[in-house]
Amino acid sequence: MKLVTFRTGTMSRIGVADAGVVRGVSVVRDVSELLPAGIGMLEVIEAWDELGPVLRERTAALPTLPLDSVELLAPIPAPRRNVICVGKNYRDHITEFGRSGYDTSGERVELPAKPILFSKATTSVTGPTAAVEPHHALTSELDYEGELCVIIGRGGRGITREQAYQHVWGYTIVNDITARDLQRDHKQWLLGKSLDTHCPMGPYAVTADEITDVTALEIETTVNGERRQRAAVKDMIFDIPHLIATLSAGITLLPGDLIATGTPAGVGIGFDPPRFLSSGDLVEVSITGLGRLSNRIADR
Repeated sequence: MKLVTFRTGTMSRIGVADAGVVRGVSVVRDVSELLPAGIGMLEVIEAWDELGPVLRERTAALPTLPLDSVELLAPIPAPRRNVICVGKNYRDHITEFGRSGYDTSGERVELPAKPILFSKATTSVTGPTAAVEPHHALTSELDYEGELCVIIGRGGRGITREQAYQHVWGYTIVNDITARDLQRDHKQWLLGKSLDTHCPMGPYAVTADEITDVTALEIETTVNGERRQRAAVKDMIFDIPHLIATLSAGITLLPGDLIATGTPAGVGIGFDPPRFLSSGDLVEVSITGLGRLSNRIADR
């Protein structure tokens, strides 16, 4: 099931997208009437054992809207806490990052022994077609990072590898937009990763049952139609069960928590000279079965 948060007029609503296709047009069904009044995607995920069967059984009977007639927001527009991110989780990206001059960790091209974890502020989240603010006064080295994002369903602490997928509610796409000069100059990643609108997300929150084998999914990123990144999820150094076990060893994961699992090679700093984003550039990130982000860098 592909769930969306969308807006018509001033109201945001929960919908199910592509539950059916009418005469070749992708559609969305507003499922608000099937849900408790006023709840958002976080609450839907939290109560999924109760609400999931209702949506599966009753959504098809609801009227449709063309999907392109509504404004899609990030599936979880306001996460309850920062997006958890993983650095250096694809081998070729480690190499390009280490050689770029922007890696201040001192490890350069060595493979990490354990996952490298950081976060993006909740206020960085924006929609799948929203404009990305360039923040010209703060950065001149804007970069892209297409990533698979895991959505936690059932929370918990001390989750084992064997239990990990039982705690995955679903998946979405994020673009971990990064101000490389801030990342380098401050010698940490929070600030360079967290500027407002620098976490496009969506278009869907896809339930885990729709994804037969998450490791078979492929990530692709293009800039102005030119392919920059392409890799399979199976190429990650630390897989999803490893990440969940590591995070939950001493931190209680909560329903709706978001884990961006790392980016493959092909980012802007991987080129010589680097190919940073400019106002007007269109960055698109797609993942098999999860849809496509399509975000343009704004003028200001």
